[in-house]
Amino acid sequence: MGKNYYRYQNAGSQPARGVFLILVIFVLGGCAATTKIDEDGNEVVLVDPYENVNRKIYHFNGKVDEYVAAPVSSAYRYITPQFVQTGVANFFGNLKTINTVLNDMMQAKFQQGAEDTGRFLVNSTVGLLGLFDVASEIGLEQHEEDFDQTLSVWGVPSGSYLVLPFIGPSTTRGVPGAIFDTAANPASYVGVPVQLVQMLNTRANAEGALKFVDEAALDPYVFTREAFLQWRHFMAKDGAVELEGDDLMDFEDELMDDADDTQAETAAPGGDTKAVEDEKAKGYKLKLSPELPTPANTDTKAKIAPQVQ
Repeated sequence: MGKNYYRYQNAGSQPARGVFLILVIFVLGGCAATTKIDEDGNEVVLVDPYENVNRKIYHFNGKVDEYVAAPVSSAYRYITPQFVQTGVANFFGNLKTINTVLNDMMQAKFQQGAEDTGRFLVNSTVGLLGLFDVASEIGLEQHEEDFDQTLSVWGVPSGSYLVLPFIGPSTTRGVPGAIFDTAANPASYVGVPVQLVQMLNTRANAEGALKFVDEAALDPYVFTREAFLQWRHFMAKDGAVELEGDDLMDFEDELMDDADDTQAETAAPGGDTKAVEDEKAKGYKLKLSPELPTPANTDTKAKIAPQVQ
């Protein structure tokens, strides 16, 4: 929900080697996996060894979102036209492309790095500083690369699952990854008011997905954790993971459709959307609840973590 937790680096005034040393310390800390021996004598990786603390922070973040972020983002979504929200998202997404190019190169994805560089140049010029996504129209598709994925390519394990105050899900590898990405993203230095606009825009666009988790999941904490770890595993493998049919893709499509529908329904005043949302949540429960992990059938502290390389 914010980037204040990165503020200590002040990249313009601190030497690069200081940031590098901080990253090394975090990476080395993330390499130590938490394990235990099960009843059969097998060593298992604990995916969520800090679950008790994580759940408390998850609950705290939920209250902050409920009483602060959600009302403000709802007001923002109400008064801001959709084309403005799209332009804001495009602008900050274009700035983030610089970070994507850096990680392309560090992962030796040189062709993709050249394509992403071209995408940045096109959107920064023809697209009016990134307000319009012209690059996608001419076939330069957006790629998602970050330093967490780069560390995975370099062989650093994902480590333990964490929930950070005001931030949300992460891992012990994801923390240094996020620090590097923030330092490499020009949006981190545009000033607090502009960053607040970015956060509001992001929260507003996530409204449908967040409602889906709260209403459809039997245990929102477990649902969020499993979805996050699966997503990071998918990203680290560039989508080259074994899936059972098209279940994951279908789920992602339906989730995004629900987010788009919710945003469209709440964009105009006076719309009675509660009945529609209730029906959507009911449908999701019927379809997904048999597959959702629950405290009764999930040993969260002794579960083997996804093997993210």
